Parts: sequence; C-alpha cells; structure tokens
Amino acid sequence: MRAAYITELGGPDVIRCGELPSPRPGPHDVLVDVEVSAVNPVDGFVRSGAYRTPLPFPFVIGRDLVGTVAEAGPAGGCFRPGDRVWCNSLGHAGRQGAAAERAVVPADRLYRLPEGVSAVDAVALAHSAATAHLALFTHGGLRTGETVAVLGAAGNVGSALVVMAARSGARVIAVASDRDETYVRLLGAAGFVDYRSPDAPGLIRAAAPEGVDVLVDTSGRNDLGTMVELLADRGRIVVMSGLDSRPVLPVGALYTRDRSIRGFAISHADTVQLAGAARHINSLLAAGHLRPRAVEELPLGAAAEAHRRMERDRPTAKLVLRVRG
Repeated sequence: MRAAYITELGGPDVIRCGELPSPRPGPHDVLVDVEVSAVNPVDGFVRSGAYRTPLPFPFVIGRDLVGTVAEAGPAGGCFRPGDRVWCNSLGHAGRQGAAAERAVVPADRLYRLPEGVSAVDAVALAHSAATAHLALFTHGGLRTGETVAVLGAAGNVGSALVVMAARSGARVIAVASDRDETYVRLLGAAGFVDYRSPDAPGLIRAAAPEGVDVLVDTSGRNDLGTMVELLADRGRIVVMSGLDSRPVLPVGALYTRDRSIRGFAISHADTVQLAGAARHINSLLAAGHLRPRAVEELPLGAAAEAHRRMERDRPTAKLVLRVRG
C-alpha cells in the first residue's frame, strides 16, 4: 500500500511517501480502506518528537481518517465491509497513523459516518470538534445557561467550541479578529470582542458582568493573570495548548472564589470519552450544524509539503490529504 511515513524523528523533510506492507487487523481491530486523512498540528509534534509517544518505525503519520471498512476481526464490534467510518485517534501510543491506503483501527476507536456527510468535511472536523467537546463538557463541565468565552473563536477548534456551546444552551462570547465577527455570530455567538482591542478584557467583563463560567483559550497564550479575573465564582479555565508557556498563577483569586484551571490533551482521552465526543459530533454533522470553514485538499504524495505549510504558514484552510478517489 502507499503511505506517508517516517523512519526517524525530525522536520517535514523526513516524511516519505512510498510502499509499505498492508497491515492486518487483530481480533479487536477493523481494517479500513482510507479515503482522506487530515493534517493537524499534533501530527507535527509527534513527527518531530516534541510530543513523546511510542512510535514503531516505519511510522505512518496522521491521526484522522474517513474511509470504508474492508475487514473486521472476530471481535471487531458490529462493523461490516462497506460501512463508511471515521477515526480521530490513530498515530499515537504505538498505533500506526492514518495517512495510508489502508489502516488498522481498534474497533472502539472507530465510528460510523452519518449518511450524506462529506468525507472531507468529517475528516477536517474530526480532531478539532472532538477537542472542543472534551474542553467544554468533559473538562469544562459546561451547563445550560452558563456563559462561555472562546478566545480564538474563528479557528478550527474555536469555531467548533462556539457551535457546541451555543447549541447546548450556553451564552457565547467570541473573541476573534473584527473581520470574523459576522462568521462567529452566524455560528451562534451572542457577544463579540475584537482581540486586538486595547481593552479586550474590559469588553469581555462588560459582556459578562457577573463573570464567565467557562473560558477556553485556543491560542496557547494562557495569560492566567487576566483570564482568572474574568471568571465568575466557580468559573473554570480550560487549558488546551501552550507546551512552552509559563504563566504566572494567581493563586489568591483561585482560592478565594472557588475558581479552577483544568488542562487536558486529547491524546489522553480514553475510548469512552472519545466515543461520547463522536456521538455529539455525528449528531451535529448529520443536522448540518457543524461544517469546516475552509478546506484544501492535497494528494497523499504532498504530505511533507502539507506539514511544511502547516508549520510555516499556519494556513486558515484545513489541509486534507486525498488518499483514494
């Protein structure tokens, strides 16, 4: 099979595209004919070694896929050949990745694709939407009627956060560039703050005078000194990025107001958490409420270039590798 893979850690130039032996499913696995695979920042962290995880070389890169079931092991759940499926947790903890013509997926990490949903749309959203679900509900404990502030609301994860929070009955304050105001309001944001405003924190306070219940910063800046002061009593900050950030921790404001900071990485999510996220994502996909803002397709052979562009240019469009079709 053709695959995008590495034989050593390093920059995008270590990615090769060529023939590897086709994998075989174990008793609890499903063999998937891959149609498309997404390119995520975490793929670069794994490839470079910035995010340490067991890698069997040659290692197929990529985390997310949409494809069709080719074969299921005897304990492979209720999947049958021909089922259209997706996965967003390959390429980690010893599991080979998704950027290949065939991939072995543990049955408990594989989900059916709703009828009528585009493979490209689904794979473009698989990682960011699952991240958003876990941030809001698993770690943020979001409840109906609460106020959510999303910093970086127009990005891939940020836009999914806005949709999911608004659809759950929360009031969303979106923080983004002024050119994105119309977009995030269409997603469901009730309030908007231009992040470049000299008094952006003051504008967030004005929009939520009783404080924010859940605050998510997708940028990785993690200015906790400012963020903690924006919280309501018992408010929560969810930290989901910023490997090298070293913010000052305002312990007093946390201690006296029952506020908290919760960190998570989707790579540590267990299969029950991921399945819950997948059910939510599938319902939003099927209803047409969740769609990527912009997607650019590249051939599998352009995997190295896709990684270079992701790290050098930070493209606004989600990069997707076309494997078949």
